[in-house]
Amino acid sequence: MSTSTIELTLDSRIATITLNRPEKRNAITDDMRTELIAVLEKVSRDSQVRAVVLTGNGRGFCAGGDVSGMAQRMDAPTGEVAFNGWSRQQRVHHTVNLLYAMPKPTIAAVNGAAAGLGADMALSCDFIIASDQASFAWSYIRRGLIPDGGGMYFLPRRVGLARAKELIFSARKVEAQEALAIGIADRISHPETLLADAQAWAMELSRGSPTALALGKSILNQSYELSAQQVFAQGSQAQAVCYTSHEHREAVLEFLNKTPSNKTANETRTDKAQ
Repeated sequence: MSTSTIELTLDSRIATITLNRPEKRNAITDDMRTELIAVLEKVSRDSQVRAVVLTGNGRGFCAGGDVSGMAQRMDAPTGEVAFNGWSRQQRVHHTVNLLYAMPKPTIAAVNGAAAGLGADMALSCDFIIASDQASFAWSYIRRGLIPDGGGMYFLPRRVGLARAKELIFSARKVEAQEALAIGIADRISHPETLLADAQAWAMELSRGSPTALALGKSILNQSYELSAQQVFAQGSQAQAVCYTSHEHREAVLEFLNKTPSNKTANETRTDKAQ
């Protein structure tokens, strides 16, 4: 599937979603967000997709929200600005949550600058692999705004509360090596191998049971907010579902079917020793 601003490719059960507005460093417009939501919903439902890689076309990953859209919002009648902003925020949060709650592994392959909403979208993925030419900046305050793409939730969980405040208050740029050192990025790659490295990592992460992975991810995403007993309770329910899955049954039968042959081999070695 290909659209004017979002590209989707599927290879070896790995979906690669590419933000495709390189002339604007992939800044997100309302129309682009609509296309991205449609693609994310599609891959979330598709059982043939085992993992998702999000990247950008051109030199930048995503420059954040399109500034021309901000100007249009300011031109709205005074009595409509707040509600229009609230409605737009619902779309932003829906987009970010589709990435965050995706029932399969997600990797942001950050090929260049990720600023504002772009940095937030990268954080909403399970993992970040960054080009050594990449950078991150939570630059909202320079527009008189707060992080609205999940940064105030995701960033403290990666770097700690004090460092998250420093990055958001200063809006300074974080280069790739610092991003790796403080926990924003999980891996660093070269620009020419970034996408291949991300896709190979996605394949590695998605080899296990899709059922167990989806259920485990849903609980892990809540684990900082839940008590131990709540995590245990959700884990019990999820494990009961796993017991009924085809993957569990096939894995157990495969193990059991190997056992007799192993016993026979051990018995043969014992007989020869005697």
